[in-house]
Amino acid sequence: MMRKNVMIIGAGGVANVAAHKCAQNNDVLGNIVIASRTLSKCKKIIDSIERKGSKKSNEYSIIPYQIDAMDIPATEKLIKETDTSIVINVGTAFINMSVLTACIHTGAAYMDTAIHEEPDKICETPPWYANYEWKRREQCREKGITAILGAGFDPGVVNAYAAYADRYIFDAIDTIDIMDVNAGNHGKYFATNFDPEINFREFTGGVWTYVDRQWVKKEMFEVKQVYDFPVVGKMPIYLNGHDELHSLSKNIDADSIRFWMGFSDHYINVFTVLKNIGLLSEQPVTTAEGLEVIPLKVVKACLPDPVSLAAQYTGKTCIGDLVTGRVHGEKKEVFLYNICDHEACYKEVESQAIAYTAGVPPAAAAMLIAQGVWDCKEMKNIEELDPAPFLKILNQIGLPTGSIKDGEDQPLSL
Repeated sequence: MMRKNVMIIGAGGVANVAAHKCAQNNDVLGNIVIASRTLSKCKKIIDSIERKGSKKSNEYSIIPYQIDAMDIPATEKLIKETDTSIVINVGTAFINMSVLTACIHTGAAYMDTAIHEEPDKICETPPWYANYEWKRREQCREKGITAILGAGFDPGVVNAYAAYADRYIFDAIDTIDIMDVNAGNHGKYFATNFDPEINFREFTGGVWTYVDRQWVKKEMFEVKQVYDFPVVGKMPIYLNGHDELHSLSKNIDADSIRFWMGFSDHYINVFTVLKNIGLLSEQPVTTAEGLEVIPLKVVKACLPDPVSLAAQYTGKTCIGDLVTGRVHGEKKEVFLYNICDHEACYKEVESQAIAYTAGVPPAAAAMLIAQGVWDCKEMKNIEELDPAPFLKILNQIGLPTGSIKDGEDQPLSL
């Protein structure tokens, strides 16, 4: 077993959940460092952990640090000074490559929950991982660095669902449809459930999807269907491009892999107006007063902080993989999914369900690294690792998996 101690980089809603879950399992993960540009946000998370009594053992500390994670030498220094062995990067997607570099230089294990992005680029040519992270694969292998990419929910748990279907259920897979709906209500006129800048960037370019073993480009909101989800019922979902398609298309043998997300008519209307008048652009503009601003950052500043939504949130989320294929020559369909309740998340860790579903999985992955189960000494996407121990821990720490197979809805037995 590798030495303990975890560093969480970032101090938003997902970091809050990851920190709570690491604290709840600090007998496995040891000391916890929370590092962000804004020290007060780190301290708020620690206050929340104390308030909710999340620490399993008082033997281990939780310490806040101020750091700019784009500063690689400073990040390396902090990793060494705190004797950190596992870095959970849940900061903005713009810092991935900097934090990964610091981990490679110091020997710490690395993980993130989303694909790297460059601030001035959106909708790059697929597969996106090949543009940035995968370029460091050989370096990780040579230095024996464990780097686990996309360890949130989507990407992350949905990759594990696909791998579970591939390894343990199907002989051959035809299609994987990843579906993500939020049937909750935050009570605001308009808000995004995670960083607005990252949220909008997912939808302002074209939609890349993987159909018949080829990349196909569509317009956002061009393809719609209504699906009857367990617990939350019938919901409209739209074909969307997403991180996990880019690794799953390489690592899982399937004809088509698509990602669908639920949007209300209201969200689409507001988004469309903002986009059409140029307020979602990542390119700078100059005001009449000579002030240079980036419209997308201005919109972000005007919208509610996603962390502030948690206390009033009601309803549930449903995220899962609908997989079709063959078992012993017979056609089968399986839906592996999770239901998460906004109010229950707030009661436990003062979070809403979107942040909860993204923040619990990296804590589970960190536990598997600490226990040696996933300490692979190279760069891997989630689906390249055995999904069973991951899903088993998630069952135990707040994200149980349901399974609809042959019309029967029951917990996935692991």
